Amino acid sequence: ILCLVSAAAALDFKYHHAEELAAYLKGVHAAYPSFTHLHSIGRSVEGRDLWVLVLGRFPTHHKIGIPEFKYVANMHGDETVGREILLHLIDFLVTSYRRDPVITRLLNNTRIHIMPTMNPDGFEATKVPDCYYSRGRYNKNGEDLNRNFPDAFENNSARIQPETRAVMDWIRNETFVLSANLHGGALVASYTFDNGNSVTGSLKGYSRSPDDDVFIHLAKTYSSNHASMYKGMGCDNRQTFPEGITNGYSWYQLEGGMQDYNYVWGQCFEITLELSCCKYPPADQLEKFWRDNKVALIEYIKQVHLGVKGQVTDKNGNPIPNAIVEAKGRPHVCPYRTNEQGEYFLLLLPGTYVINATVPGFKSMLKTVEIPDNTGNFSALKQDFSFSEVSIRSSVASCPKTPLYQELAWASAAVKPTLHVLVLMTIMLVIFK
Repeated sequence: ILCLVSAAAALDFKYHHAEELAAYLKGVHAAYPSFTHLHSIGRSVEGRDLWVLVLGRFPTHHKIGIPEFKYVANMHGDETVGREILLHLIDFLVTSYRRDPVITRLLNNTRIHIMPTMNPDGFEATKVPDCYYSRGRYNKNGEDLNRNFPDAFENNSARIQPETRAVMDWIRNETFVLSANLHGGALVASYTFDNGNSVTGSLKGYSRSPDDDVFIHLAKTYSSNHASMYKGMGCDNRQTFPEGITNGYSWYQLEGGMQDYNYVWGQCFEITLELSCCKYPPADQLEKFWRDNKVALIEYIKQVHLGVKGQVTDKNGNPIPNAIVEAKGRPHVCPYRTNEQGEYFLLLLPGTYVINATVPGFKSMLKTVEIPDNTGNFSALKQDFSFSEVSIRSSVASCPKTPLYQELAWASAAVKPTLHVLVLMTIMLVIFK
């Protein structure tokens, strides 16, 4: 244990390979067992653990009312900055807890999951650091993990990889509300949708989600608190990003991405953070990258407390899982539902909203709420729903992993031919008469 504690105390600004990374995380947990929990959510193709360190007042399990947040880095094995700054974020959080009042309140009211590397095999395979593309981007099977998830717009033929499957199971088993995926090779905060069709406005070069205003806010929160991202200069004169943000589809179309999967099937708002023009920069630059991102990383976590949260219960006060709870006017293609504890979390900007709670087979309940900015108080507005006529648990509901937006596009397109046929039939009838 003394060796592990010593390892936890010695975090240098260098690249940490698999054994060093695991030793550091184990050391942190040994040094701070009361508010950390270390576990592996699965293994890579080559058998390396996919480590996640959880931090919070209740690190081992979900607690009602406390939202779940996650950071994931090194999805592309040769994009390395995120991997290291997440280790330094861990170091900052554990050493500040119970010393810094803001960090203490943040950890007391948020359960934070940190995965420093989703693609450990790709990182280890990158023998020669390079600012540009390398084979280390892919996992051991040569698959791009950020093209490997089910897609809401088109059939993704890629075979699901062990790393992807582990993350999908992780998302299914937790009530994640907010997330960010750390990459490299650019300097911008990119937000969903990465893919699109006519239903989401892709014909105009922008794929808009029902919560586009929230995503813009989230991206701006990170960029404006970053040392230079907000300037929007990009990495060369050919590419600029106003305010340091971009809609994913507007930048380039991407099928099978993790942020779209989180939003559609995980009920979790995720953005992609490109943190360095150089994918695998020299280790002597890591300290500057940490300084540039430190404030932004913390301010972004606070956004998990945006909006409204609560429980849906029956007449006996028992939680109702799988009840649909959404803000009126912004329905999701896969309806957002309560978890096993009957909880819901909706990220919404300050304003007036009508929240619609629906238990299948019963009349919906509507409640008008005035949502303040509660991020500084580390708690979203609380609004519960009680169905007095319901005394049964809602049946298990799942959203099929089919291209849901593709079906909407077909339905939308089907209306036009129908109208054309009706017009032609009317003309023919007039001619016939």
